[in-house]
Amino acid sequence: RPSPEEALQWRDSLEKLLQNPYGLTSFRSFLRSEFSEENVEFWVACEDYKKVKSPVKMAEKAKKIYEEFIQTEAPKEVNIDHFTRALTMKNLVEPSPSSFDMAQKRIFALMEKDSLPRFVRSEFYQELIK
Repeated sequence: RPSPEEALQWRDSLEKLLQNPYGLTSFRSFLRSEFSEENVEFWVACEDYKKVKSPVKMAEKAKKIYEEFIQTEAPKEVNIDHFTRALTMKNLVEPSPSSFDMAQKRIFALMEKDSLPRFVRSEFYQELIK
């Protein structure tokens, strides 16, 4: 469990929140309670994807991320604009560590603007900073 001081930093930094295992778990639980965890799950999947070295495994993982989060009517479809979706699809023709970068940046910005403020106002977060 983080110290209240550590948890307080999360108010101003989604990055710090996501880098902290406890913060990530708390944020994920909060989003799950709102039925909006697909964004953080997509972000985590992208982070894992960037660590893949094998081109074969990268292609497999890229396809899985695409089918789960990007394609229209995907089970956990993330809310990205048409241009970002099209660019991501184009990037997947030859998967590279940066294939999902633009989509991931868009989702990060969305979480920062939308999910983080709700999380900070939640009972859950309020308990952490006491």
